[in-house]
Amino acid sequence: MKANPKDVLTGTYYIDGDVACGYGALAAGCKFVAGYPITPSTEAFEAMCRRGPQVGAVFIQMEDELGSMAAVIGAAWSGVKSMTITSGPGYSLMQENIGFGAMVETPFVLLNIQRGGPSTGVPTKTGQADMMQSRWGSHGDYEIIAIAPESPQEMFDYAIKAFNLAEKYRCPVMIMSDECVGHMTEKVVIPEADKIEVEPRRLFKGPAAEYAPYKPDPDLVPKMAKAGDGLKLYITGLVHDERGYPVKNEDYKAAYVRRLIDKIKRNKDKIIEIREEAVDDADVVVVSYGISSRVAIKGVEIARENGIKVGTLRLVTVWPFPDERITELARKVKAFVVPEINYGQIVFDVARCSHGHANVVLVPHGGAGVHNPNDIADAIEYAAKEKKKIQGVVEHKTRLEKLVFEGGYKLKE
Repeated sequence: MKANPKDVLTGTYYIDGDVACGYGALAAGCKFVAGYPITPSTEAFEAMCRRGPQVGAVFIQMEDELGSMAAVIGAAWSGVKSMTITSGPGYSLMQENIGFGAMVETPFVLLNIQRGGPSTGVPTKTGQADMMQSRWGSHGDYEIIAIAPESPQEMFDYAIKAFNLAEKYRCPVMIMSDECVGHMTEKVVIPEADKIEVEPRRLFKGPAAEYAPYKPDPDLVPKMAKAGDGLKLYITGLVHDERGYPVKNEDYKAAYVRRLIDKIKRNKDKIIEIREEAVDDADVVVVSYGISSRVAIKGVEIARENGIKVGTLRLVTVWPFPDERITELARKVKAFVVPEINYGQIVFDVARCSHGHANVVLVPHGGAGVHNPNDIADAIEYAAKEKKKIQGVVEHKTRLEKLVFEGGYKLKE
């Protein structure tokens, strides 16, 4: 179905990524936002506070991030598209209820503008160290979807996609952005409402006596109902049957959790979005996401000027991971180079999917800034020239890393 024209602020704007994401969420039909302001995501809160009441959306500043995530889940079951907005420390507090949301198959969107950590870290500077937390942050087995935009325009576009995926698969969807993209101000074009496709809520339409909130359709996704519509709802984080009633049976537990996983895994080809450039005859492929993708472009240009055949693969969808494509490329290229603003997270999935066919080189960065493109170019050159097969991941020592080591881990403030 098409977006509601009242929800769409059609026009051309010069805005930052946080604001663009807020506008995208509202265009997707988001009508409830609960959160607790935290740097560097606050601008997204403010945008939705200003714009939300004009389109009938409700914003609640909660007492903390635990309550925020709980409120979002409750609002989703009341029948509205819902989201929360946070950064590292708040994201950590939300993990228990994220797991609950996955267990009771609640569609919602979470925007995480990543910053330097751990703990309070560097609140006003960038990071990408929450990527594994987005996949494995809560306990137990479950699947989520995570998207990593690289520009304010994509923050708008992928906010809409995030809501569409959440509704289609009844699961949490994470927008894993970073401070650079969140605070970057660029041109953002918001199209007319009839150019925006939005996924409607999958609601049960039959007789009330036949409804079961967790009875899956053939695609393994159950239909929802709105609290207050007269259908019986029993919602619990315990393993439950199709009615929602707790079940302790070992076989049923395995079957239920397997379905939570398979409803995403069986649809990977429909969910995953990657962007490739010049990979067909490449010796080295740079795998990146978020702001690191934009920085990597210059490093790739430098390497090409030096005669190296290098392509790029950008992870728009980080979770589920494009296992098959990485494996396919690993049989053709000499190496992957993975720049991340962390000390190694997504690089290990690249290595896992390479199965030893291609070397994997990490270009780390501790956060509070972005890579020097020359470091990425140096790593590409090393990867292209390295002849021996390397087991596991090689960490390319950047200029900053060398300075830290040589300085005995002591640098001037």
